[in-house]
Amino acid sequence: MTDEEGLDMTADLRVLVETSRLGSELVTRNQRLIYENLLRKSARLDSGNFTKIHTADLRRLFDEYDRCFFESQVGTMLCDTTLGFRLSKRMTRNAGRTARYGGPSHPNGSRYEISVSTELLFQCFRGNDHRSITVCGIVCADRLEALQRVMEHELVHLLEQLLWSKSSCSAVRFQSIASRFFSHESHTHQLITSRERALEQFGVAPGDYVRFRCGSAHHVGTVTRITKRATVLVRNSRGSVFSDGRKYSTYYVPVERLEVVRNHK
Repeated sequence: MTDEEGLDMTADLRVLVETSRLGSELVTRNQRLIYENLLRKSARLDSGNFTKIHTADLRRLFDEYDRCFFESQVGTMLCDTTLGFRLSKRMTRNAGRTARYGGPSHPNGSRYEISVSTELLFQCFRGNDHRSITVCGIVCADRLEALQRVMEHELVHLLEQLLWSKSSCSAVRFQSIASRFFSHESHTHQLITSRERALEQFGVAPGDYVRFRCGSAHHVGTVTRITKRATVLVRNSRGSVFSDGRKYSTYYVPVERLEVVRNHK
């Protein structure tokens, strides 16, 4: 590809992104078509509340969006630039992430990666008694709809990085693109986090004083953080010095193994 051809593709995609204004009916129709196509073509996604997923499903989801919303111009512009996909069990707050690695001075140029948090996705839609789940201001009926909203959000990040090098979901341009193409009403999610699940199911929250067993010993300490496990600080004269001047040992404990000490003073 010549530099001139590359500039033409960038200009064409930029015009499309800056000027298109899809009606809500077309947006909804495209989103539903993608939903149905993914379930039909995927070897793993067997329902809207799928229990298995592969990075190939993220790739197919991206390709469907590129075709339906951007006339396949995103993939064309990427050309020989690598776009990878990752499923993350370690992302406990962000539902998705779009990263760029390398750059013009790098011998292999730039590469991009879109990550999706399976930790957050699979904590939602576990039964009929969960609260309403919204992503980007849109109520989601099941796990696949939530995944679609996350991918849409990350697609806007990718577009901005490709066309303008920088991307910020709190900025006007990002929110304009997300609204015009996907009818997004916000740039945040209300997926169920480990912290919310810990409080709802086990009554444990950061700041609580808890009792737990480690091996043959019992310990008591303070919960400072909850991700996949709870971080608990236990007073220990041989531990590390923290900001309050006291010494603690740090334990990472599954929340279900903690017992809150209610009357601790």
